[in-house]
Amino acid sequence: MNFKPKPLFHLYLKTIYSPLSISKHIMDPTLTRTIHSDPPQDRDDLLCSDNNDRHQQEVQESSSPETTLVSLESPNGYLSGEARVERAWAHWSKLGRPKFIVAPMVDNSELPFRMLCRKYGAEAAYTPMLHSRIFTETEKYRSEEFTTCKEDRPLFVQFCANDPDILLDAARRVEPYCDYVDINLGCPQRIARRGYYGAFLMDNLPLVKSLVEKLALNLNVPVSCKIRVFPNLQDTINYAKMLEDAGCSLLAVHGRTRDEKDGKKYRADWSAIKAVKNALRIPVLANGNIRHMDDVQSCLEQTGCDGVLSAETLLENPALFAGFRAAEWVEESTKDGNLDQADLLVDYLKFCEKYPVPWRMIRSHVHKMLGDWFRIQPSVREDLNAQNRLTFEFLYSLVDRLRELGVRIPLYKKDTDEAKISADGLAS
Repeated sequence: MNFKPKPLFHLYLKTIYSPLSISKHIMDPTLTRTIHSDPPQDRDDLLCSDNNDRHQQEVQESSSPETTLVSLESPNGYLSGEARVERAWAHWSKLGRPKFIVAPMVDNSELPFRMLCRKYGAEAAYTPMLHSRIFTETEKYRSEEFTTCKEDRPLFVQFCANDPDILLDAARRVEPYCDYVDINLGCPQRIARRGYYGAFLMDNLPLVKSLVEKLALNLNVPVSCKIRVFPNLQDTINYAKMLEDAGCSLLAVHGRTRDEKDGKKYRADWSAIKAVKNALRIPVLANGNIRHMDDVQSCLEQTGCDGVLSAETLLENPALFAGFRAAEWVEESTKDGNLDQADLLVDYLKFCEKYPVPWRMIRSHVHKMLGDWFRIQPSVREDLNAQNRLTFEFLYSLVDRLRELGVRIPLYKKDTDEAKISADGLAS
């Protein structure tokens, strides 16, 4: 795919790419943007807008697409409900209807990790959540937090937002480089409450509707949304229908409520996801309870959804979608897959050398992938924690040291995991 932006977007290239990167990418067809340094440490304060109070007041509900006069040049605005649904499915089909998808994870679903997951079976991926206001205001934030390359598709770029105009400004900057611009409506963390975004917009549905409509009426790529469920099922269905009517072309549903933050304590409600899928006409993705490929198949069968997202499990086992599973999910029919997390970490580090990212992200992935290994040899973890400044040489030597100490925890494969999930959601 040609990554040269359309003429209308030539100004975006200037804001997204540094001059050094531009000269490099003119010669490099992969067109990968590079990252140079860690962002400021007070990110939590940055992510919380200092003028959130004005958003606490309910905004007036904007006009629906059906009643708004728009030019035929407007990319989506002139489409009626049925035409929008047909367009949503046409776009999803054009992308190959991916089923195995890397969920958005702050500081964890960055480009090298997405590429690692794609190498091992992932068919699409989300960026980490990006803060729309900071993205529009700060070039350093843009250059550090959003990177991609031509192989990084299909790609969802996710933003949190509480201002439609700011969200549109941010979305237009990434529009040439993704397949969906996604709105984060599901983040349940305290920082989202402070910043007034994510799942805390569930208390202000007119604002949510205005965010979706603003993008649907003005972007050339579809808008998608990721939500959590309400405690009441009918409220969830009404919420999903409102998003679809506002112009959402794809909906990802996390089957937990805003208060159910602990995925190990609370099981995702697949029946609620199924109800949403049955109520909507656009593609729907399921999120929650995915530990291995058996769960992927069960989720597709029980919800009828068009794809499955995984987050936490992928952090420990990025080869999940290739059929590999951690030792805790071993069954009689499983066997040593001749792959382990140290192998995956080495692959990840190679991607990081090709696509540089802040060291804080790399450090986090080392701990996630080798957590079980460090429990066997805690002195190796202590040496890692003692390093104020990481290098690739140190990290490769860390893996070698674990191997020399005799540590190996294999990933396992089940014979039936060799089969892909077919288009109808069943094992082929």
